[in-house]
Amino acid sequence: MAIVRRNILADPATLQRFAEGVNRLKADFSSGVTTQTLGFSSSQPIPVSAYDQFVIWHFVAMNIPTPDPQGLNPRDRNAAHRGSIFLPWHRFMLRLFELHLQRVLEDPEFGLPYWDWAFAENTPFDQQVNSALWQETGIGGSGFPVIDGPFGFSEDPQQRRFAVFFAQDLWTGAFTFYPDGRGLLRRLGESSQAPGLPTTMQVTQALQSQSLYDAPDWDAASEGFRNLLEGWVTGAGSSPPGLHNRVHAWVGGDMGVGTSPNDPVFYLNHCNVDRLWEAWMIERGRTYLPDETSPGAPVRHRLNDPITSLVTTVTRRPADLLDVADLYTYDALPDV
Repeated sequence: MAIVRRNILADPATLQRFAEGVNRLKADFSSGVTTQTLGFSSSQPIPVSAYDQFVIWHFVAMNIPTPDPQGLNPRDRNAAHRGSIFLPWHRFMLRLFELHLQRVLEDPEFGLPYWDWAFAENTPFDQQVNSALWQETGIGGSGFPVIDGPFGFSEDPQQRRFAVFFAQDLWTGAFTFYPDGRGLLRRLGESSQAPGLPTTMQVTQALQSQSLYDAPDWDAASEGFRNLLEGWVTGAGSSPPGLHNRVHAWVGGDMGVGTSPNDPVFYLNHCNVDRLWEAWMIERGRTYLPDETSPGAPVRHRLNDPITSLVTTVTRRPADLLDVADLYTYDALPDV
């Protein structure tokens, strides 16, 4: 039976279990993964928690450029972003993360929750930053570092539940290991690029205006639903960044760099993105472009190209990820 992924703001029990699972994964080193097995050179192997292996995988994928057949890499396409693979790559990542949560929670029916971040048009700023999600009883709020909620940082290692160990430095861009851990960084609503979250009108426009999944040149300037949802092409009446990208920018801090899975809200954001993709496919068909015959189709972004994970030996193709109805469903989908 398929599990159900639920709206985290409508299900306090799911929110509590999500936070518990994240903190358990942070403390779980049972897989024996080290920075050496993940491809990072160091004089001594550094153990990596079950949670942090996903952080490193995402960062690595963002730093694998994916050129087109002519050897060009327009608009910084990489192994997981700015191209057609964006939605299936993250669907694969979310599913693996969900399985890890089920493992540490000892609950095979636990579904990864989503954050439905779209607000009604002209929603005041205070209502967005004071959402129940950002409270002590949610996932905590802004901070350098965040000190409240289930992922708040404590200087006392004995009291600490959550800390960041592997991160792209916000100022230098360098991938950095923090041996003593540091707190999670967030700046809710402080980005000049994203003064507000995406609106329901923008979500509706993305769902209803696009009949094709993607189109040449399969990059950050392409027509199609994938690019509109990813947030590079923002559509009429909005300003960049859009939808998914706008959420990253609005949350800010650790969500603004390649190691964005350091912030657990990453998974709530991408689960909602996956929900919107699922709604679009139910209406438009479970189709994907490019395939191997599509002109200029880049390797790693085609229908049958393998998606390789750093956290498992299992691989998947976009073709394997178009219909997941046997694995999970959502408690509610938007109208298309």
